Amino acid sequence: MATPAGAGDAAALAPGPASTAGADEEEERALLSVSAPDDDDGDDEDLEERAYEAAEKVIVSISDGPDLEDGGDGDAALYSAPGAAAPPFSWRKLWLFTGPGFLMSIAFLDPGNLEGDLQAGAVAGDTLLWLLMWATAMGLLVQLLAARLGVATGRHLAELCRDEYPDWARRALWLMAEVAMVGADIQEVIGSAIAIKILSRGYLPLWAGVVITALDCFIFLSLENYGVRKLEAVFAFLIATMAISFAWMFTDTKPNGKDLLIGILVPKLSSRTIRQAVGVVGCVIMPHNVFLHSALVQSRKIDQNKEYQVREALRYYSIESTIALAVSFMINLFVTTVFAKGFYGSKIAGSIGLENAGQYLQEKFGGGGFPILYIWGIGLLAAGQSSTITGTYAGQFIMGGFLNLRLKKWIRALITRSFAIVPTIIVALYFNASDSALDVLNEWLNVLQSIQIPFALIPLITLVSKEQVMGVFKIGPNTQAVTWTVATLLITINGYLLMDFFSSEIRGPLSGSLLCIGVLIYASFVAYLILRGTELSEKIVKAVRKSFS
Repeated sequence: MATPAGAGDAAALAPGPASTAGADEEEERALLSVSAPDDDDGDDEDLEERAYEAAEKVIVSISDGPDLEDGGDGDAALYSAPGAAAPPFSWRKLWLFTGPGFLMSIAFLDPGNLEGDLQAGAVAGDTLLWLLMWATAMGLLVQLLAARLGVATGRHLAELCRDEYPDWARRALWLMAEVAMVGADIQEVIGSAIAIKILSRGYLPLWAGVVITALDCFIFLSLENYGVRKLEAVFAFLIATMAISFAWMFTDTKPNGKDLLIGILVPKLSSRTIRQAVGVVGCVIMPHNVFLHSALVQSRKIDQNKEYQVREALRYYSIESTIALAVSFMINLFVTTVFAKGFYGSKIAGSIGLENAGQYLQEKFGGGGFPILYIWGIGLLAAGQSSTITGTYAGQFIMGGFLNLRLKKWIRALITRSFAIVPTIIVALYFNASDSALDVLNEWLNVLQSIQIPFALIPLITLVSKEQVMGVFKIGPNTQAVTWTVATLLITINGYLLMDFFSSEIRGPLSGSLLCIGVLIYASFVAYLILRGTELSEKIVKAVRKSFS
């Protein structure tokens, strides 16, 4: 964050005073010329980074009649009266609000999630489908909170964190969000590159697929210049491609309906499948996706000063997000069930990964007229392409929000892409010939993202619980209890994953000592985020100050 201009800097920006004016008078005029808002042009607002400019937003008709849309006295007065009922449900309105939730759902379908699905199916069969369902429900709760924050405040999570936390904490949160985004992006780009390698019959190596994916991302994002709805249509096509591809595989493999139903309804967990269970839950919360959804909901034109508009927007976004994640759950279920049917109980179950999954499917099921290998490749390509675009999109919001950068979108996209593509090309060249090495890389990337989860969840819950931020739309005590319980569960599960991973990877006293120091710093920052602003934290600060005074 830039240091505020001093008196000398401000005076340099101000018109030169008459030679008879005193220094104090000159300084006062200079400061006023810098800080005072322009009532006519709204220049003060233009200094703030925004998720969407006013001209880019989709105009949403809150009422079918003209009175409400034009701010007249008819329906507007009726619905804006204190205690008035919300406007009646309309399919047309739901259609106008449809889009952000489906873009958000892409993170539940990225190549990293698909790898978690196939490994859960191959190792645990259908026994973890119930966990997949409840993990998706937990993810829905978190995403609804993100949408609530964005709609009620008109600002997204990164922007609000910029104002909420001191400079050092804001920069740390930004760094964590960027690291999480880059880790997710590497997995997504690698997934696309693997799909391109499959569909090209191996003629295009992994690094070439990475370059193609990077260029494709810019092409797709350029569609935003023609309107947000055009970009949303592209995502709808990619999600439909995934759904058709994996549903085709599902019907081809003919899974047992009874086992499927039992897997969804009857909770089962054993020590043998605990790692896959942790992976299923850990894949649900993608830190960058929380930032993304809080920004995407601002693509609709909503007046935050009109309570009935905010309430109706929340109503339709809740419906749309629920439908979107129901679709993502079905796609994940298709993938898990296909690999459960083909490989559960087999000797190769533990060695299946994203790189070799297509070949194993081909050997097991063939495919008749259209080989199942290429069906898998098409679905994986759609997952990788869509998730890389949303990753770039999220990166723009994160960078712009935390740093308040007023840059052209293509420049922000270029910077965001470079953060991920450069290390991804290096990774692709290094791991090109080794399936097992790619699996190891994926484990490390999952760990990297798991570490970042508290730094998106805790600020989100803190902000939606504050009346100063949310006004009448802050969540109540019961919802707070549920969300903190879910957050604690997710953080604990990912903590188990981290402990399990590091216990097998870290050896020697030096690496162990470094790990302990890192854990201490990490835990201290998490505790700071949780306790900040509470009475306990104030008592601790007073005690520390007293001890040093």
